[in-house]
Amino acid sequence: MDIDMNDGKDRIGPLFRDRHVLITGGTGFMGKALMEKLLRCTEVAKIYLLVRTKKGRTPKSRLEDIFANPLFATVIELRGLDVLLNHCVVIAGDVTEPDLAISEEDRRLITENVSIIYHCAATIRFDEALRKAVMLNTRGTKLMIELAKQCKKLDMFGYVSTSYCHLNEKLLLEKPYAPPADPHKVIKAVEWLEDEVVEGMTSKILGECPNTYAYTKALAEALVVESMKDIPAVIFRPSIVVPTWREPLSGWTDNINGPVGMLIGAGKGVIRSMYCNSDGYGDYLPVDFGVSAICVCTWNYIGRKDYTRNIYHLVSSAEIRVSWEGIIALGKSITADKVPLNGIFWYPGGTMKRYRWQHNLAALFFHWIPAVLIDCLLFVLGYKPVLCRVHRRIAKGFEVFEYYANNQWDFDNANVTFLRTTMNEAEKTKFKIDAGGVVIDEYFENCIWGARRFILKETDDTLPAARRHMTVMWWVDKICKAIIYGAFFYYVGLWLYNSVFSSVF
Repeated sequence: MDIDMNDGKDRIGPLFRDRHVLITGGTGFMGKALMEKLLRCTEVAKIYLLVRTKKGRTPKSRLEDIFANPLFATVIELRGLDVLLNHCVVIAGDVTEPDLAISEEDRRLITENVSIIYHCAATIRFDEALRKAVMLNTRGTKLMIELAKQCKKLDMFGYVSTSYCHLNEKLLLEKPYAPPADPHKVIKAVEWLEDEVVEGMTSKILGECPNTYAYTKALAEALVVESMKDIPAVIFRPSIVVPTWREPLSGWTDNINGPVGMLIGAGKGVIRSMYCNSDGYGDYLPVDFGVSAICVCTWNYIGRKDYTRNIYHLVSSAEIRVSWEGIIALGKSITADKVPLNGIFWYPGGTMKRYRWQHNLAALFFHWIPAVLIDCLLFVLGYKPVLCRVHRRIAKGFEVFEYYANNQWDFDNANVTFLRTTMNEAEKTKFKIDAGGVVIDEYFENCIWGARRFILKETDDTLPAARRHMTVMWWVDKICKAIIYGAFFYYVGLWLYNSVFSSVF
């Protein structure tokens, strides 16, 4: 296929000119980033957001919450809030409900105008109840496909899957894979069976699949592949989506999933031990790279009419690999020396254990015993105990994490690599999809800054106090270690003297 670089002009942004785009999951991490990218870097005419009422917040008020996020500060400054609100239309709906709970008027609005659909909505909890995961991840996708089939101007249905949904494949290729079961039968089963029955059968239904997330996403992929004979559909398989590299601001995130949670836990001195293959590595995708790649893939599919490429791996480990141990080492170093967090429980430290018994023993002495002692102290002082609850959540998270941390997967991304050859310099700058210029130490430092500002809500003016607290905890850590080691060697020496030397002398 001939490649026309168009004299160095951007061809990706103008592709969206006069187009109406529907996004599900727009209030989620990747959905927000995709929405911001389209508003800032393309000429999109309208963005429809399928939003449900949540915690008493109406869909319209949730749109206001989205624009209040620091992620949108740049595009609001560039274009103005009123202009952006005119570009966005809230559709009240819910992908877990029959017919998506969309009114006839809104359904007509979508089917008459939308030409691109990005289905990002999903539960990303690995330990989600099977019924809820199927309803959202699998049946929700089926309902979205049915809506897409009704769209008169549809040019592309983009399904945001995950590169970690076919876990029996140690090298995942950009191609369809057989699902673990018939998705239609699974949907029917959870629709008809009682919650207790589904819960009781979950382990048998999952089989070798380690969690409901991977299982239901694989089923959803099968539905999308099945629909490719009827609609123009594309599957995006992002890996572990992590904070932004640079766009529109460095280190932005809105959750503690993946390595961000590990960095916070290590930086707070709460996580002291992990059962993990320290030499293994995960595949990380800065969310700004991910949404840029989605835009580029859309342009390739619609603009260049390259229909042969309809599955894309949005991954990074072929270019950048950071071991689990490397992440923890960076986290400890950065939080101890450069960006300390407020209210740390202990000086950042600890190690990864290759064997489970080592981790369990270390967790007893460095997680649970200190947690009980500190919570007792808090209770006596009149404060609410928190540390045991924190460690219960950490232990539950470790149950899921350990499977991924002690197994290894690699991903072929030939389709995305090819796309880089089709882009001119202007497009490569505006829609960056390669790792050139990424400095790992700098990136993870920005991630911790982001966690500090956007997740923990710790303002920059508290940094001097955090540094002083870190210095105090360094001395406390050294003194405690000296006492422990001193007591250990004293009693070992005393035992040797009583049992060996006393008999000699």
